[in-house]
Amino acid sequence: MKVVLLGTGDSPGTPVINCHCRTCEDARRRGWERKRFSILIQDSNLNILVDTSPDLRRQLLENKIEKIDAVIWTHCHYDHFGGFGEFYRVQDNVKVYTTPQIHDAINKYMHFISYEAIEVNPYEKFEIGRISFELVIVNHPPVDAVGVVAECNGYKISISGDTNIKIPEKSIEDMSSPDLLVVDAIAPSGKFRKHMNAYEALQLSKRLKAKRTIFSHVSHLFPPLEEAKKIYPIGEDYQSFNFGDGLERFLGD
Repeated sequence: MKVVLLGTGDSPGTPVINCHCRTCEDARRRGWERKRFSILIQDSNLNILVDTSPDLRRQLLENKIEKIDAVIWTHCHYDHFGGFGEFYRVQDNVKVYTTPQIHDAINKYMHFISYEAIEVNPYEKFEIGRISFELVIVNHPPVDAVGVVAECNGYKISISGDTNIKIPEKSIEDMSSPDLLVVDAIAPSGKFRKHMNAYEALQLSKRLKAKRTIFSHVSHLFPPLEEAKKIYPIGEDYQSFNFGDGLERFLGD
């Protein structure tokens, strides 16, 4: 199983249009960026997306991904589903998994595209190929939102999705002890109604007993990339992680 961070940015990405802060200017000058959130999980020739970033076309082209076997949506905010339209006239009837409530919210925008909507209730496991998935309730007001737990061949990945620190105890239990935690950390500090800051994200990681933690949904409020990496476990676009099938217990690229 392989996990690729296709996009590690928040809703505007980095650099932000018309922002000339130190981080955005560093991104322009050095040529790095954070595209909007999407994660690719690969196993046995299957390509599974957790969320469909508005930057999805470029993410798939640059990673040489020519087909998608399934999609999981975590919530109905545009930066997490808007790129699904990149499948239009390219691939029909993609299987899309999420809760009935999230399907209803997103279908208001995606009704013109043919896809197979598969309803999944929180805490009920389902399989895509060899991978067992579970959607867990998180707290991202005012919309319904879920995190994602993926398990395969003895390895576990927990993806917090967009959430604040007030995650239900059942979700904490089911997300616990992951080999990799991809966690929402929108800024180094500050109070956010919908998201966690870096301190809260690290507290969640400690509570979950994560073997390795990577920040995602990261904003331009963090320092420039090379500086931030020395302080925080910042994820980078196209960073990948491999698990199992004769590999060492954990490899990170």
